[in-house]
Amino acid sequence: MPYKRRSIDQELDELLPHVAAIAIDGPKGVGKTETARRRVNSIWRLDNPHLREQLRADFELRTLTDHPVLLDEWQHLPQVWDSVRRAVDDGAAPNSFLLTGSATPVDANGTHSGAARILSLRMRPMGLHERDLFATTVSLGAMLNSDAQVQGATMATLEDYAAAITSSGFPAIMQAPERVRDQYLDSYLHRVIDRGLPAQGYDVRRPEVLRRWMRAYAAASSLTTNYSRLLDSTTGGDGEQPAKTTTMAYRDHLTQLWLLDPVPGWLPSHGAFSQVRQSPKHQLADPALAARLLGLTSTSLLRPAGAHMLGPLFESLVTLGVRAMAQANRARVSHLRTQAGRQEVDLIVEGAEGQIVGLEVKLAPVVTDADARHLLWLRSKAPDRVTDLAIITTGPTAYRRPDGIAVIPLALLGV
Repeated sequence: MPYKRRSIDQELDELLPHVAAIAIDGPKGVGKTETARRRVNSIWRLDNPHLREQLRADFELRTLTDHPVLLDEWQHLPQVWDSVRRAVDDGAAPNSFLLTGSATPVDANGTHSGAARILSLRMRPMGLHERDLFATTVSLGAMLNSDAQVQGATMATLEDYAAAITSSGFPAIMQAPERVRDQYLDSYLHRVIDRGLPAQGYDVRRPEVLRRWMRAYAAASSLTTNYSRLLDSTTGGDGEQPAKTTTMAYRDHLTQLWLLDPVPGWLPSHGAFSQVRQSPKHQLADPALAARLLGLTSTSLLRPAGAHMLGPLFESLVTLGVRAMAQANRARVSHLRTQAGRQEVDLIVEGAEGQIVGLEVKLAPVVTDADARHLLWLRSKAPDRVTDLAIITTGPTAYRRPDGIAVIPLALLGV
């Protein structure tokens, strides 16, 4: 399959001429190695024990002479991080090292943070805008700069969005036949339980309990359900519930594998937003993993049995793409919910200069005044910081409402 340019490529284009070492982090299968290898002269795959042992004896990385070099799956030899950091301290040239990793190393306590030496970038599964399925016409970057042209039309249907949810953003499988994709996702989840967590030093004594917890987490996609309620949902048919300490360990280790990707609550510096909740919105790394855990297909999402999850998983798909777009534009993503729950904004995109784009996600193709009320409230609270507001929908056309709020089909939203 031809390489599809990723949002992170824009960041790498800008940073590599000035930065000696960049680490690309993210879950297995998102394309880190494929993206990185196109930019280097040599590759050291540290999941290969022979190469790992060779570098283990080479603390100063003298073996690495053909720069730029890729150190793939560096977490298998954590000392490499410190070796790269020392090389940067000693004056390594820009674009000397790329590191890719799919887990936080087990013995990270003895590893230097790399602050100011090694720049870390997060890579997620492909958002809809990266899959080359539809031509995008509205730029999130332009929305952050107050100069977005909101225009365009798409033929994307609800069926297309359901298919995008379940086909996943893993580049190697998203265009495979449905049965192949399902097998891959099942294997992916099985490996997390059977191999991923044990490799992190966590002994999964009851795999079925972990799978129930992951299923409960998937069912809470795009919600702020507290962890005690997730624990209640993990009770098995025998009435037995895992200990809270056990499920907290699940959460911590799955986070180290980049499998959990919650959206944090917004921490505004503006005094008008003093009464906001900080609970995260739950998201798995890819909405297809959530759908698979819940036994949902693109067809069942459109039928009564799965319809209750179509809205939350559509928001997961939107969130996945917006996070990649935001990162490429030096922005971060959070959500807003007041303590009383009277106002909610699904996604807050906050730029490097403090500018704000508020996004609401609506599964319906038609937008009403009620759908815009929380965005209008946000603008009233921070008129000097809000550069744009939009409702992301499944409709056919991008346009602006008379109140200035943009209505944008997800298929048309790009970097």
